Amino acid sequence: MIRIDVVTLFPNIVTGALGESMMKRAQEAGHLDLRVHQLREYAFGKHQITDDRPYGGGAGMVMKPEPLFAAAENIISPEDWAGTPRILLCPQGTRFTQAKARELSLQKRLFFMCGHYEGVDERVREHLATEEISIGDYVLTNGALAAAVVVDAVTRLIPGVLGDDESAMHESHSEGRGLEYPHYTRPPDFRGWGIPEVLLSGHHAEIEKWREAQSCARTEKKRPDLCRATPIGDAETGAF
Repeated sequence: MIRIDVVTLFPNIVTGALGESMMKRAQEAGHLDLRVHQLREYAFGKHQITDDRPYGGGAGMVMKPEPLFAAAENIISPEDWAGTPRILLCPQGTRFTQAKARELSLQKRLFFMCGHYEGVDERVREHLATEEISIGDYVLTNGALAAAVVVDAVTRLIPGVLGDDESAMHESHSEGRGLEYPHYTRPPDFRGWGIPEVLLSGHHAEIEKWREAQSCARTEKKRPDLCRATPIGDAETGAF
C-alpha cells in the first residue's frame, strides 16, 4: 500500500477524479491510502489567507509559504520527513513520464503540493519541495488537476490494482517499449472493416511477433522522438 497526501485549495477536484472506477477500487482494497487536505486549514488568521501580492510588483498573486510549510510539517511526522518525497506540481517542473510514475509507485509515501495563482513563493521550492513535476508544456488553472493525473498514473502501477499486473508492462510508454500495438474486439467484421488474420490464428508466437512489429511501426510513425530516446526494437524483426 502507498499513502499519498495532496494539499490543495480545491480538494474536490482531486477526490472527485480519484473517487471513481479503478482508483475507487484501489482505495477500497487497501492499495491506496489517499488523503486530500484543504490548504486553508493551515493558513493563519481569521480569513485564512493563502496568497499575497508579489514583491516587486507584477500581475497575479503568489501563494504564501507559511500555509504550505505548516501543512507539510503537520501532515508528515518527523520520523517520516526525510523519506517522504515532497513534490510540487507546477509548470516549471520536470515533465512527468511513465518511468517516473513507476519510480514513484515504489515509494511507501508521497506528499503533493498543488500550485495556483501566479505560482508559489520561491522559498517553497528552495526549502520544502524535494522535486517539481509538470504533466506537460502548458498551464492549468491549478495543480489539483495535475495531482489527480499523477496519482492515477502512480496508483495503477501498484501490484494488485490492475488485477493483471502484466498488462501495465505492455502499455504505451512502458520501459523499453514505444507505443502500444493496435487492439481489436468483436465483431470480426464491422461495416466491411475486418481485423488482421493473424489475431484469429491462435498462433501465439506469430501474434506476439505481429504485435511487436506493429508497436515499432506505430512508434516510428506517431512518436519518432521516442524512437530516438529509447531503443524500441530491431528494425527487421520488430523484437524488443
